[in-house]
Amino acid sequence: MTSPASRGADVGGAEVQEATGSQAVKAQLRLREMILAGQLGGGARIAEVAVSEMLGVSRTPVRSALMRLEQEGLLEALPNGGFAVRTFSERDVSDAIELRGTLEGLVARLAAERGAPPVVLREARDCLDQIDELLREPALDDAAFSRYVSANARFHALLAEMAASHLLSKQLERVVNLPFASPSGFVVVQANSPAARDMLVIAQDQHRQVLDAIESREGARAESLMREHSRIARRNLHEALHGSAHHALPGVQLIRRRH
Repeated sequence: MTSPASRGADVGGAEVQEATGSQAVKAQLRLREMILAGQLGGGARIAEVAVSEMLGVSRTPVRSALMRLEQEGLLEALPNGGFAVRTFSERDVSDAIELRGTLEGLVARLAAERGAPPVVLREARDCLDQIDELLREPALDDAAFSRYVSANARFHALLAEMAASHLLSKQLERVVNLPFASPSGFVVVQANSPAARDMLVIAQDQHRQVLDAIESREGARAESLMREHSRIARRNLHEALHGSAHHALPGVQLIRRRH
């Protein structure tokens, strides 16, 4: 029988673990923000002690935060201890986007062939209706653009549910979490482009066509459309690195441009 003292120790231990986990998440978010803002440049060495002192938290949550950022791909472990901020070639990022498009295409095809759950299809249509409402305006202000990014991310998340494959969902989640590979990874570039709204309208039309193909059980068409959809992100990558808006994208300084 468990004694009151033991139960108290268990509760206390759980509270400590929860607090440590919360601190780790906060440290992870703060470090990611610093990396993407350029405050920690590519190749910069990051040590537990220095981060612990800088953020005012113990080394345990800092160690956890650094390991999570390594899993995300923003940091790399050094042979002699500690971590360094990674840099990426333009090809690395392009390949990550291509991989996402390939997996999303497979998800779309399987959803069409297997039959997507009606409730998820309805949610996806509601999500696209929200985007349509935003795109009725001739231009998007910062608030509207933020809502677009959220709705776009939600649509892609719903798409991942439609194939009802835990395996594919987990693999797609891993790819989406790669630096710059998310569906909205480069969409911010469009906010500063003269043709911004036109590209968003094209992307939205592709969203609608993919959903129609899934509902019509046209697997090959759904896959092809979704893979083509990812090409917009690759176009935005090129614009981010070589166009006039290359300073607008958070973290773009980590990507090595091809010349």
